[in-house]
Amino acid sequence: MTPETVMSMTYQALRVALSMAGPLLLVTLLVGLVISIFQAATQINEMTLSFIPKLLAVGATLVLLGPWLINTMVDYIRMLLESIPGLAL
Repeated sequence: MTPETVMSMTYQALRVALSMAGPLLLVTLLVGLVISIFQAATQINEMTLSFIPKLLAVGATLVLLGPWLINTMVDYIRMLLESIPGLAL
């Protein structure tokens, strides 16, 4: 296995991981921002107020994007397993 092959596989793994985690992190960021603006406007300084909305938003995102996330992971694993015979030791 050449260093270029290892770097290519690492790049593909990181790309898949970021594409799968990106939507969840973006939703969490947006919900946190909305809650922060609400807290600043109403002067409610409760640290636990943002936990439940973020949890619900991530849960809803997982329900909506679940099939795409699973297909992305299955495609990556299938590609990885199919490339094993072609790897030179």
